[in-house]
Amino acid sequence: MAKQHHVLARRGAQLRIDGERGEIKTMSIVITPEIDDPDIVSRSVIGLTIELTAVGETEPHSHRKAQLLYVICGALTVEAAGGIWTVPPQCAIWLPAGVLHLAHSSGRIVMANLYIEPDLADFLGEDCGILFIRPLLREVILCFTSDADLLAAEEGRRARLSGVLLDELRDAPLEPLRLPMPADRRLRRLADAMLAHPATRLTIEEWGARIGASKRTLTRLFQRETGMSFGRWRQQLHVGLALQRLASGDAVTVIALDLGYESASSFITMFRRHTGASPARYFGEGRFGVSSPELRSRYLTG
Repeated sequence: MAKQHHVLARRGAQLRIDGERGEIKTMSIVITPEIDDPDIVSRSVIGLTIELTAVGETEPHSHRKAQLLYVICGALTVEAAGGIWTVPPQCAIWLPAGVLHLAHSSGRIVMANLYIEPDLADFLGEDCGILFIRPLLREVILCFTSDADLLAAEEGRRARLSGVLLDELRDAPLEPLRLPMPADRRLRRLADAMLAHPATRLTIEEWGARIGASKRTLTRLFQRETGMSFGRWRQQLHVGLALQRLASGDAVTVIALDLGYESASSFITMFRRHTGASPARYFGEGRFGVSSPELRSRYLTG
């Protein structure tokens, strides 16, 4: 299979991607600067800005370099390392070198991507993770992706900026936004059904009757394969789906009802328990504000 980035790194490229049921989806992509393959560029850190309007999935792919995928606006879902990761605005997903992943989008997204030589950031480990991007780290990321002169700058400047980047990555807080996906055939059927119809409120006994397993078996398998109870996994699914909807501007009440909650208050209570903040505060400017008026005008309007 051709490398995904060799295809993506053409300004204004149009990709046709298979949807879930065989539909053909169109993806409009603009990538700057124009680099065919960041994996082969001889820089320890290289940045790209990707602006896309898409409904669909990329093909599974991996990179020789580690990848920090920072979402400026919109929300992205990444499937990698046996889990589904929701990346809300002003957070980033860390993808270690060689990790096979695919991304799903359902609207306009702007992302800043950093590709980092694996040995530079080995302190982040070999696991994927969602990082909350603090203001200084955000500005360093945007410098790598928006400074047209940086790629050709003298090595000393790039090295100093890379040092700040790595220091800030060491201290970046992790966000609990991973949805582990089970491997067991019966659990995967259940998980796929809940992903397709998240408002379904069947009990674990009712799900067991559908997939041919007892409550005791499902309870044991869920804990063993996901590290969560059935109820906790369903709530984690709802948090991820809600983040995507909130990033698109949907009202909390509408999201709550669509996910099967009886009221907005019960949904907000669940959301706060998992994220530490209400939906309004989670997406408030104090937590995820874009710093400069120029960036706000460029990425968050129109």
